[in-house]
Amino acid sequence: MTRYTHTVHATPVGDVLLTMADERLVSLRVLHGDATAAHEDLARRLGVAPETDPSGAQQVAAQLDEYFAGSRREFDVELDWSLVRGFTRAALEAVREIPYGETAGYGEVAAMAGSPRAARAVGTACATTPFSLVVPVHRVVRADGSPGEYGGHPEVKRFLLDLERTPGA
Repeated sequence: MTRYTHTVHATPVGDVLLTMADERLVSLRVLHGDATAAHEDLARRLGVAPETDPSGAQQVAAQLDEYFAGSRREFDVELDWSLVRGFTRAALEAVREIPYGETAGYGEVAAMAGSPRAARAVGTACATTPFSLVVPVHRVVRADGSPGEYGGHPEVKRFLLDLERTPGA
């Protein structure tokens, strides 16, 4: 039986809710406001309320700290894809291929995912990813190179893009 645990971890872009399914990351959500709604939504989607256990996400939390300190360029975290459906997985797998410090347009990611005309579906995949930060959807930009909204928080996307473009990071 899968054991679901969660914890909140502080980052420079705000607190994040880390949810684990045994040793796999099932969700990493940047919290913008009260965590209660995020907890309730996740419990509904999983069909079970995760128990609070900071030790379950210790590896992910450490890697986030390294990323924000500039010493980690990619995450080595096993993902639990149970909250992902259909084309979203192909799109998110393609996003994982965008190198640190670089960006790709929604259309480019759609082509990488095998569906060149699915740019809007890539946008939906990025907007609904359960793996914020670890799957770098912030590296996906509009066709004109502008960053876009990033779930209504463009300042977070700009921060992440700037972090990755900082020399020595």
